Amino acid sequence: LDPKKVAVRYSKAGVLLPTFSDVPRTDFDSVKDYFDAFLLKKPQGEIVEGFVKMGDGWCSDTGIYEFTMGATGDKVKARYSYVYVQEDGVWKIQHHHSSVMPEQIAMGKPITESEVRDLFQVWNGALATLDPKKVASCYAKKGVLLPTVSDV
Repeated sequence: LDPKKVAVRYSKAGVLLPTFSDVPRTDFDSVKDYFDAFLLKKPQGEIVEGFVKMGDGWCSDTGIYEFTMGATGDKVKARYSYVYVQEDGVWKIQHHHSSVMPEQIAMGKPITESEVRDLFQVWNGALATLDPKKVASCYAKKGVLLPTVSDV
């Protein structure tokens, strides 16, 4: 996957409001910069539901797509909108907005049993350092500790 080949698909005045960045991308270098990082995840996208509109010299595609990140197996469902314009006889992306579905943000990714077990190893590793700050960092801000050995 080549970030330059992706970035060249955007028009000279194109705007990318990307899924995994708070920074609007408004020129070739900034669009390429976003895709330098994003393509390392080896994304494979699929349109789940799309709505196409066409006009004189423009067209749009809006809907929902889902990416599977080949590097991790993670799935991300997002809303998207593309507006295409003809530039020098070639269809280019003039506007691209992508945002993670609100349900995914609110719920987060479910934790697996193995990941829960690994949390003990994180805590145990912090304990082995004998550094109270490292141990304390394993607890939630309003967590409750019921100590094994203590009268307090």
